[in-house]
Amino acid sequence: MRAAVVHGPGDVRVEDRPVPCPTGTQVLVEVSHCGVCGTDLHLALDGWARPGTVGGHEWSGIVRAVAGDGGAVAVGDAVVGGPAPGCGACRPCLDGRPSLCASHATPGRGEPDGAFATYVCADERAVVPVPAGLGLRTAALAEPLAVALHAVTRSGARRGHRVLVSGGGPIGLLVVATLRARGVEEVVISEPHLARRDLARAVGATDVVAPDDLDVPSMAEPRRLVAGAVDVAIECSGRAAAVSAACAQLTTGGRLVLVGSGIAPLALDPNRVLLNELEVTGAFEYDPGGIAEALSLLTGGAVELSPLVEAEDVGLDRLPQALVGLADGSIAGKVLVAPGQREGGP
Repeated sequence: MRAAVVHGPGDVRVEDRPVPCPTGTQVLVEVSHCGVCGTDLHLALDGWARPGTVGGHEWSGIVRAVAGDGGAVAVGDAVVGGPAPGCGACRPCLDGRPSLCASHATPGRGEPDGAFATYVCADERAVVPVPAGLGLRTAALAEPLAVALHAVTRSGARRGHRVLVSGGGPIGLLVVATLRARGVEEVVISEPHLARRDLARAVGATDVVAPDDLDVPSMAEPRRLVAGAVDVAIECSGRAAAVSAACAQLTTGGRLVLVGSGIAPLALDPNRVLLNELEVTGAFEYDPGGIAEALSLLTGGAVELSPLVEAEDVGLDRLPQALVGLADGSIAGKVLVAPGQREGGP
């Protein structure tokens, strides 16, 4: 099979590799589509990946082989990748938060390899059936939509709240769509790139601002609230300056949710957090049942995501260029990789 292998920062090569053989409770899936997320950019461009690994975790495909009895999964089933099963014994698992299981690995950081490849192996307990009538291209959006659902759940945002979404990349745009679907009427997005601002409006943002236009009080005025302060800020860019600016937009008692991953150290104003009783928390992976909920929303048309997806799929050969385009903002929408597609034809 063909796979996009990371050998170092910015060094992604398409190589021939043996088709993996499912063992134990695994199934082999022929990948239809795999989305590119912000973590993939860090893995491939910023040196997060262990050399020789394959990224990609937002995938859909068809089961082609099953190890063992297969349980509820059969050859020919359409599935999406979901959360790996927790160990059931660590503290997060016992607390009902298996997404934080101490035994979980991330594709591209070690085992297992991800789905920027023709085939991927996954535990049968970590795949979710695709509902009848939902195409595999759309189904590949279930995983990032589940991330957005979890971020909104963690934020506590509800009707009547004013919410800032910081960063108009794919996750930020999905958060905007999720907020509107859940009845939040005022959603402001902060995004520097004009094309992404247009996409934000298309998926429901009620106001769009440039990051440089945000009023950010200095550390000498920690009690000053900005005009148009928000109840909730959901930070999706992972940029240190954006995190600080998002925190500064909160009203008294507001909540900042960190969703985007970054590598630069943060500098939050502790006095602003203390004196205004702000809450700062993270959002990692999904609500319980989040993938199934996302598939249901996609099937029922409760969220309209077509405006944020790039119209043309990308084959593995063009993945390196797509990674760079997403990182520098020249590609605005969600990129879907079709591993079976070769340049010049399917």
